Amino acid sequence: MSNLTFDALETRLVAPAARQTCLPVADRRPLSDTRLDSSVYAYQDWEIDLARRELRLRGAPVPIGSRAFEIIEVLVDAAGDTINKYELMDRIWPGAVVEENTLQFHISAIRKAFGPDRGMLKTAFGRGYRLLGNWAVREESAPAHTGAFEQPHAAGQPLLNNLPAAVSELIGRAAAVKQLQDLLSAYRVVTLTGLGGVGKTALALEAARGFSLTFQGDAVLVELASLSDPSLVPSAVATCLGQQLGGHQITPRSVAQAIGRKRLLLVLDNCEHLIEAAAQLAETLVRMCPGASILATSQEPLRVEGEYVYRVPPLDVPPPDRDSRDALQHSAVLLFIAKIRHHSNISPQEENLSAIAAICQHLDGIPLAIEFAAARAATLGVQHVAARLSDRFALLAGARRTALPRHQTLRATLDWSYELLSESEQRLLRHLAVFPGGFTVKAAAAMVGAGESETLEERISSLVWKSLLTLVRSTDEPRWRLLETTRAYALEKLAEHGEAEQAARRQAEFLRDLFAPSEDTPLVTLDDLPRYVREIDNVRAALDWAFSRSGDKAVGIALTAAYAPVWLHLSLIAECRDRAERARDNFGAACDLSPKLKAQLLTILGLVLVYAGGRGEEIELALTEALKIAESLDDPEAQLQALYMIWIHRFINGELRTTQKVAERVALVAPRTGDPADTQVADRLLGSTNHYAGNHRQAQHHLESALNRYTAPSGRRRAMWLHYDGRVLPQARLARTLWMRGFARRALQVAKASLEQAQVIDHKPSMCFALGEAVCPLHLMAGDIAGATQYITMLSQLASQHRFPWIRFAHCLQGALLVKRGDAAQGSTLLRSGLEEFGSAGQTLHGSASVVDFAEALASLGNLVEASTVIDSALARSRHEGVLWHVPELLRMKGELAIQQFDDRSFLAAERLLSEAIELAGVQAALFWQLRAAVSLARLKVRQHREIEARTLLAPICGAFVDELEFSDVRIARKLLNSLPAGIAG
Repeated sequence: MSNLTFDALETRLVAPAARQTCLPVADRRPLSDTRLDSSVYAYQDWEIDLARRELRLRGAPVPIGSRAFEIIEVLVDAAGDTINKYELMDRIWPGAVVEENTLQFHISAIRKAFGPDRGMLKTAFGRGYRLLGNWAVREESAPAHTGAFEQPHAAGQPLLNNLPAAVSELIGRAAAVKQLQDLLSAYRVVTLTGLGGVGKTALALEAARGFSLTFQGDAVLVELASLSDPSLVPSAVATCLGQQLGGHQITPRSVAQAIGRKRLLLVLDNCEHLIEAAAQLAETLVRMCPGASILATSQEPLRVEGEYVYRVPPLDVPPPDRDSRDALQHSAVLLFIAKIRHHSNISPQEENLSAIAAICQHLDGIPLAIEFAAARAATLGVQHVAARLSDRFALLAGARRTALPRHQTLRATLDWSYELLSESEQRLLRHLAVFPGGFTVKAAAAMVGAGESETLEERISSLVWKSLLTLVRSTDEPRWRLLETTRAYALEKLAEHGEAEQAARRQAEFLRDLFAPSEDTPLVTLDDLPRYVREIDNVRAALDWAFSRSGDKAVGIALTAAYAPVWLHLSLIAECRDRAERARDNFGAACDLSPKLKAQLLTILGLVLVYAGGRGEEIELALTEALKIAESLDDPEAQLQALYMIWIHRFINGELRTTQKVAERVALVAPRTGDPADTQVADRLLGSTNHYAGNHRQAQHHLESALNRYTAPSGRRRAMWLHYDGRVLPQARLARTLWMRGFARRALQVAKASLEQAQVIDHKPSMCFALGEAVCPLHLMAGDIAGATQYITMLSQLASQHRFPWIRFAHCLQGALLVKRGDAAQGSTLLRSGLEEFGSAGQTLHGSASVVDFAEALASLGNLVEASTVIDSALARSRHEGVLWHVPELLRMKGELAIQQFDDRSFLAAERLLSEAIELAGVQAALFWQLRAAVSLARLKVRQHREIEARTLLAPICGAFVDELEFSDVRIARKLLNSLPAGIAG
């Protein structure tokens, strides 16, 4: 479980009303009340009236909260001196514990009130604040009353307060309540906005109850939801205030005159359907009643002078794919659990936590929706509710009989908001619902058509103000989204109006044109990727429509081809393959498909089939056709893409003689693109080919050249380079080459650097490449069992999580690790499985590294015949295909198997095989293989009492390892060398 257990929840969720907390109360009167000061301070166009507690600009009151005014009062009285921030807090909040950010909050409110003259309030960093300006003091005639405000109540008569008592704990809103109370003391008008059901009323009432304890005035709630006539708003307020006004007199002004200078907190609840009347009333009260503060709830702001808009956020929901044990740390889940207990007096089981988290995620953390879901879960079960959320509007209803009609079902809540929109706003909302991943202005313009684009931004702003759209933080262009529940509702409305097909087509065509606007435009560039990634959910929705019965397959094919590089970049190999295959299977429906797009789609299809283990003939067909199209277009970039994928296909199949020719062709085409990154790739391909062909000197030259000449790909970077990082690949292959050449320390350093580079960019395929090609096998060869275990586990987890074909590497590496640990039986099982997977996928090259491990496991189990068959088969295949890099090791293993037959004839064969291995390793500059073969041959000679020959053979090869890193094979060789009888000359 998480830190918060179900047992702990019992104490948090039982009898919440009995545990209601109150904020500290400062037992004091306002500063102006105690001073009875009638002075007015004036500077330029500004006046600070201490008696009336008004800040005025050119004679007109500027709305500002009571505490904020008191700060101004202290600062103006200091005549330009700096007031220490701690002294200021002590004077404004005597006896109360106040955080420094509360003071900063009110300072911000004062600066906002000063507007263009905000610089008058100066911050002395680390010290305090001072008010600039030569403020002249003049005496005004004192008001008739003895204090700054009238005393409307007789002695001992309680203040007017009709705020309802709290009946349950407000879960997840403690910080918001505190912030709202600070806001009410800094601003005269605070409006809570948010989607219907987000909890505006509950939050406003909780904040008002706490604030009223220190406000020393009336606190009055006016519920406007039941009103339909805007002209009745002043009457409703007057009634709640107990004002006796004649019917013809009930106007915003008459209500304000009746309030006068009383201290009043007026809570106007549910203003959105009467927004103009509510705004007029609020503005009048703020202008005429200096002691009045207004707390309003509305789905859109009042937009009056001095208003602070507080957008009520949904409750905190657990992130997707997070451990369900963490769910109890999120307020949405806590609310669900509290509400289900109210309905059933039972606690959900811990095994339901993941389902509860999913419900809260799909309901966007909206408290009302969560309350509905909890009510249903109390009778139908959590799992049933989680499974039925696709039909949420039928499922989620009837939480409380006494709730407002628009709060009795989830659909009614959204109906209320929808009906308040203009017809054009309703239409825009419906059409924007086809974007599950959010949208930009350009996307919205594509949905409404040219005739409606002039007022588009105004309508988007209106929907944001009305809490139906959410502005998403973006580094480039503004982006908005609909919450999931709002979007589901809007999609229903879209279907009801018969507009679903039109909207889906417009979205798909917009996305197609966004990614592939013209034949001459580079398809996907490096600069495009961050914003294109954000469109992935939109692309998925568009493709689902395009390939549906009523969709447009030609649009779907073009969109798939254009977007495929992004799937590769995101390592979504399986999804890319499925989408590309579907597009290819519908080629007949897109006779006007751009040849360039078609070539790209076929090329990427070939790539993903290679990595996903597709059939060889299918891969050949796709890549051959892609190259043919690229050559007909005389497009070097498209040719490079196709050639590169052909190289990969041939390479992993172990066809190195063909691969060498393809790599040389890449080297000829690359300079034609004008991009240095392409020439670097050609070096990389030549280096990789030479490494596995056993030409390690040439391999090192090309791979070091690729790294030394590395240039970050330009903005025109193409899809062919997006699936692996351009530094990780040459580093990993160089690490292998260096190891073969005997530079063990540098090899491990380069291997580690390749993994670190992949981790820096957080690219999962590149991480797998670094691990599978270099880090894991080198740690195994070094005899570092602990390090190998760590990295093989990492590779296995990554490959399994992302469904990468690197899982085959992980199986073979795990098998080799078990063999080195002495578990040959289980190790051989894993190795056999892994090698069979490579063989069935036609990817024999990468399986070549595990053949000797498999044969060694078989031999240790006594299966010498099968081990010999495995080695002989590998030798024949390697020589036929040109995969010669591990032939010295195969020969060594064959020699070791011969030695185990233990007769003179087999010893002669073994000596011949081991000598051949040493010689071939020398030709390849593979010092590591030379060392291993020399140790095997030296042991044979020692067995035959030929110690001098053994030392003569072994000493120079051991001496060639000048690197101070002494890995296991070097230690074994030197131990053997040192074990020879003393005095025998070398």
